[in-house]
This record gives sequence, structure tokens and C-alpha cells, in this order.
Amino acid sequence: MRIGLLGTGPWARAAHAPALAGHPGVEFAGVWGRHPEAAAELAGGYGVRAYPDVDALLADVEAVAVALPPSAQAELAVRAARAGRHLLLDKPLALGVTEARAVAEAAERAQVASVVFFTTRFQKEPEAWIEEQAAEAGWFTARAQWLGSVFTSDSPFAASAWRREKGALWDVGPHALSVLLPVLGDVRQVLSAVHGPADTVHLVLDHATGASSTLTLSLSAPPSAAGADVELRGESGVTLLPRSSEGAVPALARAVDALTAAARTGRRHACDAAFGLRVTEILAAAQARLGEQAD
Repeated sequence: MRIGLLGTGPWARAAHAPALAGHPGVEFAGVWGRHPEAAAELAGGYGVRAYPDVDALLADVEAVAVALPPSAQAELAVRAARAGRHLLLDKPLALGVTEARAVAEAAERAQVASVVFFTTRFQKEPEAWIEEQAAEAGWFTARAQWLGSVFTSDSPFAASAWRREKGALWDVGPHALSVLLPVLGDVRQVLSAVHGPADTVHLVLDHATGASSTLTLSLSAPPSAAGADVELRGESGVTLLPRSSEGAVPALARAVDALTAAARTGRRHACDAAFGLRVTEILAAAQARLGEQAD
């Protein structure tokens, strides 16, 4: 599969480009970016082509990997799907339900494969743990804390305009939901959403299995307090999400595997654009509850 990269920012450089270049099952075809100089620099580092416009790249590949802000991702994902290109997308799928639905519908209409890269879902130990817990019944409640220090450290993502505007709910909230939903079932209702310090939010969710979950999400935690933890409690006892032994690049390589498998077999992956849409709907509902609090 020939796959092109859309985007040249920190995430494209740190994860997407090395994962695509090092993957034995795909051909890294080239890079397009909104800043041609950055695209040329990134492409040159891997000996691939820098495309002058996105349509030129789409005409030359079978799939695209998108490492762009969510608003740009949604628009270009629709464009790529309409061109018949398979989609490796990032979270959140979009910053609004309408935009996310447009991506999911375009992928469905064009019958192209789609995978949204929720990092934890593609890391070896967490992935196995999620599958194991999803097979268990009788979960009573869950607690998830996803605490980043993006805004309190020298993180390359601190200058991200959409993260500054949307905060932790939309950045790390998708990660927490991607772990909880396959285990506890869909969210029937956002019971509570309140603000904490800085961009921190606290959510209480009601799930289809009857379980409830509480989420604490932040990009403003002190670096010494940052980290992600998920605890499940139920009839089988208490269990914790294991730490991953690997970083983003091997996980992204597994997402590429998932995309190629979905394209080859026609079977949808659990983290496809439709799942990305559902996560966006839950985030939008939580955002609405936060707005009610502000009023």
C-alpha cells in the first residue's frame, strides 16, 4: 500500500513519519503540508517526495495518514475518502459532531477503510488488557485520570492553537473514552461535567452496561503529577490499566497494520471513523454540560 502523510508538525515528525518509513508493509510515498518548506524538509529527511498540493498526493497513493489539527483533518479526510483513499486518522476525529459525521459518512459512502489512532488502543499491553476486561461481565464502576503537563512543561504541543482553545477534554478525553467504551459499553448520558483548575475537567458518565465512570482530564498538571491511570471495579475484583513498554511509533505501526487489514478484508476495525464519530458526540455532550455550568 502506498501511503502519503498529510502534516508536518511535531506529531508528524515524532510518530507518523518514522512509523511509515520503518513499516515493511507499506510504501511511504511522500508528504504534503500546509507549509511547503516544512514539507520539503520532512520529506527530504526520509528520501520521499514533497507534494506541492494535496490533490497531487491523493492522485499518487492508496491511503493517507493525517497528522493535522482536527479541523483541517476533517476537511481533508472527506476529500481523501471521496477520492477513494483509505484513512489513517488521529484523535479527535473533529471538533464538532457535524464535521466528524461528514468524515464517517464519506468513508462509508466510498467504502474505504478507516482507523483512528487512539494510542492506547494500539499499544501491546494495554490493548491485551482492554480485550480481557471487555470479555468480563459485572463491572460496577471505573475511574480514569488522564493528566498531561502540556501547558506546564516545554512540550512541543503547548503552542497548539486547538489545544489552547479546547483543552484536555478534546485532547486526552478521547484516549480515556477509547479505553472505557469497549469495556463498559456506550455512554448513555453525561451525568456531570465540571471545571477544575486551568483546563482540567471532571466528568461522570453513565454506560450502557449500567456501570458508571468518573474521568479527570487535564493538560495543566504539574509535570511530577502527570500520567494516565484507569481502574475498574466489579464482580471480578479490581484491575488497573497496565503501563505500555513501548512508545507511539510501534503503536502507530500497529495502526497501519490495522488499516491495511481492513482495506484487504473489508472488515471494519473497532477504532474506525464511526467510532471516532461516537467519541466526538460524547465529547460534544460533555462540552454542552460544561456550558450549562458556566451559564
